[in-house]
Amino acid sequence: MNLKTLSFALALTASVSAQAQHVMDVNVKKLGAPVQSTMYGLFFEDINYAADGGLYAELVKNRSFEFPNPYTGWDISGKVMLLSDGPFEKNPKCVRLAPSGHNDKHTMIENHGFFGMGVKGGEEYRFSVWARVPGGGNAKLWIDLVDNATMNDDQKLGNTSVDVSGKEWKKYTAIIKPKRTFDKAHLRVWGDSKVTTDVDHVSLFPVKTYKGRENGLREDLAKALEDVHPGVFRFPGGCIVEGTDLATRYQWKNTIGPVENRPLNENRWHYTFTNRYFPDYFQTYGLGFFEFFQLCEDIGAEPLPVLSVGLACQFQNGLDAHAGMDELQPFIDDCIDLIEFANGDPATNKWAKIRAEMGHPEPFNMKFIGVGNEQWDTPYFDRLKPFVEAIRAKYPSIKIIGTSGPDSEGKMFEKGWEAMKAQKADLVDEHFYRNEEWFLGTAPKDRYPNCGALRYDSYDRKGPKVFAGEYACHGKGKKWNHYETSLYEAAFMTSLERNADIVHMATYAPLFAHVEGWQWRPDMIWYDNLRMFKSVSYYVQQMYAMNKGTNVLSLLMDKKPVAGQQGQDGLFASSVFDKVSGEVVVKVINTSKQAQNVQLNLIGMKGERTAQTLTLQHNGSMDDENTLDQPERIHPVSGTAQVVAGKKNAVLTDDVPAMSFRLYRIKK
Repeated sequence: MNLKTLSFALALTASVSAQAQHVMDVNVKKLGAPVQSTMYGLFFEDINYAADGGLYAELVKNRSFEFPNPYTGWDISGKVMLLSDGPFEKNPKCVRLAPSGHNDKHTMIENHGFFGMGVKGGEEYRFSVWARVPGGGNAKLWIDLVDNATMNDDQKLGNTSVDVSGKEWKKYTAIIKPKRTFDKAHLRVWGDSKVTTDVDHVSLFPVKTYKGRENGLREDLAKALEDVHPGVFRFPGGCIVEGTDLATRYQWKNTIGPVENRPLNENRWHYTFTNRYFPDYFQTYGLGFFEFFQLCEDIGAEPLPVLSVGLACQFQNGLDAHAGMDELQPFIDDCIDLIEFANGDPATNKWAKIRAEMGHPEPFNMKFIGVGNEQWDTPYFDRLKPFVEAIRAKYPSIKIIGTSGPDSEGKMFEKGWEAMKAQKADLVDEHFYRNEEWFLGTAPKDRYPNCGALRYDSYDRKGPKVFAGEYACHGKGKKWNHYETSLYEAAFMTSLERNADIVHMATYAPLFAHVEGWQWRPDMIWYDNLRMFKSVSYYVQQMYAMNKGTNVLSLLMDKKPVAGQQGQDGLFASSVFDKVSGEVVVKVINTSKQAQNVQLNLIGMKGERTAQTLTLQHNGSMDDENTLDQPERIHPVSGTAQVVAGKKNAVLTDDVPAMSFRLYRIKK
């Protein structure tokens, strides 16, 4: 062997030797704390056109003409008149379509939808309208789906008609089947050329919604939620719970009952961001609390509604904008009434009766309620107390979730935790949108003492449990869903898993964003009018949620948690046991720029077997992300790894790729 070959061999041996030091002891013999079924879930807020224009499948914008500008979303031609004697008390506006009096002049209203309407060729769309003939007799409305953006001889993608009769308001429906796919369609409603007709609540839904419901959800987006296998679903927000002011806070009682009679509400986000300004962003409440509870049931998640504590957004308002201590009873009643709406007996409770009338006589079995979103300090603590007392007195089994405010650490955060302990909240909702250093645990400790994957190791085990209710890694100068920050979220989540005795819930935020209507990013799921893609953060959440196991297992390297600590070469790891499948699940995240050799000593397990693996990695730029055109550019890939019989226990040795998340499932 020449000197050059010898040097290379020695270097290779040294490298292998160094890599082999990443020995992780997984104690399979002793089951640790239970992992809650609610451990990994979803958080919904109507931001980025998440509801109307997103998950809610309605294609018509301002369908009841109730926006401050009643014709927002509409073009009108001919003799169109706005009236205020429609059939619905809370949405009284309607439109009169009168004959133009000229053969070549047509009265028509045309709706633009949300950034256009996405329709698929050959599929059915259900048009509906409430209409009357004010003078009596009969009239006909012609309905067209049109493409007026391209140079076609005929703009019509599909058309239908409805025959209207009589002076009384009635609902009319018809099916339109477009002949081709188009993402920017408009809907035209033509008035009768000879007879005056009044119309209200003009609606268009795909027949093919999630679970086939008429007032349904967009199928691909709802299915993506189901595919996460979430344990909990938090709704309806977020800052919209607070409102810009109390008048515009989210009020759940306005979101139930007939969809036509749910009043419009200003969306908290429509004018918040001047750089991404959407002044016509409102909530029709078509997607309301009944639909949220129904969705939770469909996807197998525990419902977690959050209600107002009587505080408007504290960032934007002084104390005089909030409900006084002597004005809280209606807010407290909202909490009690919601529990009864969700869980009560229709035979004895008026709110439960409404639930039954909406099609769900059985209870939704709600177990949790959040009171206040992201409030802080004495104004919140004082107001929360009577809520806790009232809920405990009437429904002691309901778990109450308070909040530690908008910060992840600091004086106000600590004050929040002290107050939640004093009031005996069951869980405390923590929010943290932080950068890469924070998630990796390398941020300055004088400013961020509890950052990274050791965050929860030192928490008090005797107080309330943790709900990590809003979090995401926001890259420095890279505030989008790129691969690198998603990987660091996976690394941080080993802390959630390792500390499952104290952390009972976690939900990434926000959930949805329309590619043309976003105001906040990163987000978990993106879409346009026809397509969608799952971000890398989605796949991280899914890998954890589908592999959460039932009990924590001790996993240590040199008797220390694997949390990117000194000498661990950027490795993070955690482990659980799944009693249902009889498998050990190990999650290893390598945040270093080179592959790391990992040896798993499976203490208490003997013999050989094949482990199933799931690996999330990307060989391109760390700034890369999934897109509408490349929705699966980065996604988990299945594989296998061999477990061999060691002297004392089974051993799995593997090279974990640079900048990757690898998961192992090993039959015990």
